[in-house]
Amino acid sequence: MATATMTQRILIIEDEPDITEVLKYNLEKNHYQVATAGTGEAGLAAAQQSLPDLVILDLMLPGIDGLEVCRKLREDPRTRDLFIIMLTAKGTEADVVVGLTLGADDYIVKPFSTTELMARIKAVLRRVETRESEAAEKDLQRCGPICIDLQKHVASLDDTPLELTLSEFKLLSFLIRKKGRVFTRDQLLDAVVGPDVFVTARNIDVHVAALRKKLGKVGGFIVTVRGVGYRFEES
Repeated sequence: MATATMTQRILIIEDEPDITEVLKYNLEKNHYQVATAGTGEAGLAAAQQSLPDLVILDLMLPGIDGLEVCRKLREDPRTRDLFIIMLTAKGTEADVVVGLTLGADDYIVKPFSTTELMARIKAVLRRVETRESEAAEKDLQRCGPICIDLQKHVASLDDTPLELTLSEFKLLSFLIRKKGRVFTRDQLLDAVVGPDVFVTARNIDVHVAALRKKLGKVGGFIVTVRGVGYRFEES
């Protein structure tokens, strides 16, 4: 099995110590970070506190059972997107359907093959990497040689960071996101400074002029629409 990245954290919620030790040993051997809990209450608290990438959840737990733990995790906005593999001796078709209906991502019946379990864990965690990659991509706006990283709050031109004011950054980000559409000066001001701030509509002309200058060769991407306002259009 390929080595997992150190950012992948797994929480085992299981009340049988022997099974917990086998799982923990094999997971740590494959370079996962592992935490354990022996009851439903402890597991729920651990998941809410540490937000692991994956929860391996036994169904027959003392106190809150695994189905209830799964339901509570899916109801909580902070934990609803955690990946969950249910691990249980209850293997009827009806049990599987209930588990998957409550939001389990996979369902493995005891006794299980360690090799199969590791393969299933790896398959689920690949989805974590895909989701993180998609989330990172959503934070990036690109248009020609311009790239805006919303998370880092950095705009660059040909991979060279631009020195923009906050208003210029907001304006450029808004125009790229809505490229091709025409906006009045008032609409652009609302997007940049908000509707409750009193400034004149002509202030947007100052921001546009400064932004065009800083964008240099692609400053013409910000097009003046006579009598209306501006639009962003890649030449």
